[in-house]
Parts: sequence; structure tokens; C-alpha cells
Amino acid sequence: MNKNIGFIGCGKMAQAIIGGILKSNLVNPSQIIASARTENTLEDVKSRWNIQTRLSNIGAAEEADLLFLAIKPDAHREVIDEIKDSVRSDAIIITIAAGISLTFLEQSFGRKVRAVRTMPNTPSLVGEGMSVLSANESVSPDDMEIVEKIFSCIGRAAFMEEKVMDAIPAISGSSPAYVYMFIEALADGGVKAGLPREQSYQLAAQAVLGAAKMVLETGLHPAELKDEVCTPGGATIEAVAELERKGFRAAVMSAMDQCFEKTKALSGKNN
Repeated sequence: MNKNIGFIGCGKMAQAIIGGILKSNLVNPSQIIASARTENTLEDVKSRWNIQTRLSNIGAAEEADLLFLAIKPDAHREVIDEIKDSVRSDAIIITIAAGISLTFLEQSFGRKVRAVRTMPNTPSLVGEGMSVLSANESVSPDDMEIVEKIFSCIGRAAFMEEKVMDAIPAISGSSPAYVYMFIEALADGGVKAGLPREQSYQLAAQAVLGAAKMVLETGLHPAELKDEVCTPGGATIEAVAELERKGFRAAVMSAMDQCFEKTKALSGKNN
């Protein structure tokens, strides 16, 4: 791909994307330009990938065909004010922060920009992320294909309408935290039954990984897959019945409601 990719901010998610891009040979290291607050961060990414680095955000912005704003939601306005006169008119602006709308990006730049709002998640760090993307009308189908190709380097990616974006953290952005709690609970149950702690975590995590792959690769409904495990009069249906009695599904959906409401509040605050 004959594009320069800029990153303002070089934290874990930015580094996951950079690593995925380079592992996929999508661009050469010389086509990636990153800025960060500290020289230590820049020295680290420079030694790891031999990409271009800049202490100045403007230096990264003015060279980028695609510019990632890999910064916290409340830093967007200040950073955009700093770089908006240096960003190329045809550059694609990509935010990875929760609650930053396409309208906010356009208003902050004070002009029409090619803007893409995204919500990746932390499994992107191991190449198994789920990223949801939304673009404004200035982004062409070819642009969208390029952005989707970048995010596909760290897992799966899908474009959706912006009106659903505030709901994405609840289902894929924040949900790894719920899953980690589930894995921890499974492992605790294993330890309670006499299994060693390390093996309990391995058994629990692999079971969750395998179950997720069954959903993604078979195309079967999760309920159908659950039914295949639940033999009549068996132990699994007893466990499922207890989860139902304890409100397992309701607790998950209630947690998602809380996450959704918080995301909407952040969206209102930052836009």
C-alpha cells in the first residue's frame, strides 16, 4: 500500500495496530510516522520496528495519508487545534477513542474531513481484536477498504452505521473485561475442586477460546451449540439451570446497559 500512516499517540492500542500492519507487510516501516509525549516511548517503538518517530504532533500529522488519533477522548480537542492546519486536505482521520463522533471531528477541524470513527478492543494486542468502524460521507468506498484492511491486520473489522457506535463498547470494546472475570471465576471453581491454579486458568481460557471459535466458524446459533453440550439429565444442564436461577444472562445485559449509558455520557461530554 502506497500510503504513509501517522499515529499521534503511541500507547498500547497504537502499538498493536503498528505491529499488526508491519506483520502483515501492509506497508514498510518507513511509511509509518509516530509521535508521542516522551522520548522513551519513541525510542522503544523505533528500536522495535524501525519506524519514523517525531516528538512533534505536527511532524506526524503533515506527512500522513491516514492519521490515527490514538489519544484519550478528552485530549482530542487540544490535539486537533494543534494539528488541524498541518493535516493534508485529503488525509483520512481515524479516531480510536470511545465517544468521539464524526460530527465532533468535523467541527473540531473546522472543515470537511475524511473521518472514520472506530472502536477496537484489547485482544487486538494478540491479533484477535474486533474493531467496529464508521465513516462520514467524505470517505469513499476505496478509503473504507483501506481502513478496513488496516484493522483486519489485528483481527476482524466491520463497518457499521454511526448511530450504533455508542453501543459497541458494551458488546465488544469493554466485554473482554467481563470475559476475564468469567475465566477467573471458572478457574476459582477449578481450584475449589482441587485443580492447580495455573492449570485451571489454562483449561478455562482454552474453553472460552474454543467456544468463541465454534460460534464464529460453524455459523450455528449459540443456543444450538449450548444444546449440543447439554445431554438429557446430565451435569451441564444442571449447571446451565443454576446460571439461569442466579440471573447470569440478566447480570450480563444489565452490565452492558451500564456501559452503554456511560459511553453515551462520554459522547455527550466530548462532543
